[in-house]
Formats: sequence, structure tokens, C-alpha cells
Amino acid sequence: MDFELSEEQRLLKDSVERLLGDRYDFEARHRFMQSADGFSRDLWKQYAELGLLALPFAEEHGGVGGGPVETMIVLEALGRALALEPYLATVVLSGGLLRHAGSATQRNDILPKIADGSLMLAFAHAERQSRFDLANVETEAKKDGAGWRIGGKKTLILHGNSADKLIVSARVSGTRTDKDGLALFLIDVKADGLSRRGYETVDGLRAAEVTLEGVKVGVDAVVGEPGKAFPVIERVVHEAIAALAAEAVGAMTAMHEMTVDYLRQRKQFGVAIGSFQVLQHKAVDMLVAIEQARSMMFYGTMMAVEEDADARRKAMSAVKAQIGNSGRTVGQIGTQLHGGIGMTMEYKGGHYFKRLAIIDTMFGTADHHLKSLARAGGLGTV
Repeated sequence: MDFELSEEQRLLKDSVERLLGDRYDFEARHRFMQSADGFSRDLWKQYAELGLLALPFAEEHGGVGGGPVETMIVLEALGRALALEPYLATVVLSGGLLRHAGSATQRNDILPKIADGSLMLAFAHAERQSRFDLANVETEAKKDGAGWRIGGKKTLILHGNSADKLIVSARVSGTRTDKDGLALFLIDVKADGLSRRGYETVDGLRAAEVTLEGVKVGVDAVVGEPGKAFPVIERVVHEAIAALAAEAVGAMTAMHEMTVDYLRQRKQFGVAIGSFQVLQHKAVDMLVAIEQARSMMFYGTMMAVEEDADARRKAMSAVKAQIGNSGRTVGQIGTQLHGGIGMTMEYKGGHYFKRLAIIDTMFGTADHHLKSLARAGGLGTV
């Protein structure tokens, strides 16, 4: 199978890597982390100018009609840079929900604003009790005349602190873990009855807790068919897993390069520690883990457009299992080879490890997905 990038894709790769290489050194990242939003709005505008925010959307919605490969290219570069901007939350997750399930009016009104950088969204789905079960939703939406009233609590909303609007999942029927009965609602963060609390996550990004107390929305706020939202939620989460795999490969690759460079420079007993064979073997172990992850990144990118939900579900479990295990291997070895400096907040290596650990946790850990894949009979039955 041909994994070569097209000329347009190579140009995209070069442009995004050049932008991040020029603007995202470790000191700049620290400044962005300390800002009110936790990222650079100036860089967000530059993402828009480069067309990065428009990649997955159709041309009639202000997009460029890109696909999973273009998303992979951007996320791998963002992973290398340890970028803080809400690309996954706004473009991949929220934009994906609207792209797959939004009405014509919603797509026409909102997607161009995502593409030009003027509107940020976040997906408010996870709840305290839900763990990794996408169907486990207690938040309720009840009919109120022609509209709806929504009540419940959402947790760990990625970049929910800076979003202008939220796409909120709520149950319109069924019991707490039923796949049927879920709906999606587009809600302004300033709506009456909605409160949020933002905070910093362990990897330096931002998230929010949101409480909805009788938030009233009109029929125009419904995204897709009420009660039938689970398939689109699952599909967009699968697209997000493919994107996270690319981000993880970018982070792992950068951490490996940092580690090899450190082995060449750090001296002990008068020689570079990279001359010690046992440390060379450890560096090779990192490289092997990265290449295994890269193969699964390509696989996840291809399977992100798979229409068979069962096949796609198995594929993404396999991707998540390998990405999590590779990230743990690369993070642990890289930190060990750096010695004490690898554990400090002043050194970039530890920040890569933290981000890889969070990527492993998002949408299910490696262990969780390995068990899910085993219960499904493995990839051999796809």
C-alpha cells in the first residue's frame, strides 16, 4: 500500500512544521500556558490563515475538503511542538459532530466560523460515572414546549474553559447506559442556567466542569436526530482517536530525538554516555516502539473513514492499545536516559511524557481497549 504523501500534503506538512518550529519553542509554550486561555490566540489566527482549521470541512462551508490524512499531518506536527491550542476540541470533535450530524443551517452558520478562527467549540460528553463508556450519560433533556430543558453535569471538557459554544450530550429516553436515547445540543456558554469552572490539566492543557440547571434551548439547537446520537458520537470519537495517534507519534518522535541528542552531549567518565552499548540499546527500543506506533497511526487514519462501525471499533481499539503501550515505553525510557533532569518541569522531556500519558487515558486506556478487542475476537474477525 502506498503511504507517500501527495505534493499538496507535503506542502501542508512543510508549512505547519515551519510555523510551529518558528513559534513554539519551550519558552513560548510556557508563556502560552500562563495566559488566561492557556494557549495562543494569535497562533490560532495563524492556523486559520494557513487553512488548518478549515481542513476537514467541505468547500461550501468555508473548508478545503481535506480528509483524515490531512488531519494526521497537522496533529503529528502539533504533537511534536506540544501545542496547546484547541484543535482537537474545536475542529476534530465539535467540527466532526456538526459535519456528520448538523443540519444544513448549522453547518452553513457554524463551520465557516470554525474555519476562520472566530468561533471555538468543545464537546461536553464525559460524566463522573461514565469512565470509558460512551453511552453512559445521566444528563437529561426534557421536552419543554417546542424546545428542551437540559439538566446535568459534565466533566473533563477539553478546552471547555475557552469555548464559545458547547455541544452537549443528553439523554432523552432509556436508562443510563442505553445506546439508544441520546441527543446532542448546541448551547452557548452564556446560556441561563449554565455554569462552568475551568482548570489546568496535568499535561498543561485546559479543561472545564460544566453544570446545566434547567438550561432551555430551542429546536434549532438540536444536532442530528434526538435519541439517535450514539452512532455519530462513536464515529467522531474514532476520528479523534486516529488524530490522537498522530499527535502521540509526533510527541514520541520529538522525545526520541531529544534523548539521542542528550546521549551524544552528556559525558561521564570522560566520554559521551551515548557510547555505552546498553544505552544505545535503550534508544533503539524507543525507536522500535515509535515505528510500531507509526504503523498503527497509518492504520487508524485509513480506518477513520470506514463505514462498518464494528470494523472501525476494532481497529481503533487496536490503535489505542499500541499507541498507549508505545507512549509508555518511549516516555519511561526517555525519562530514565535523561536522569534527574528528565523529571524537572524546566525540561521539555517530562512534558512530552505527561502528554503521552494523557493521550493514553483519553477515550480509554491501552488496557481498556486491549480487553475490548479481545472480547470482540481481535482484528482477525474484521
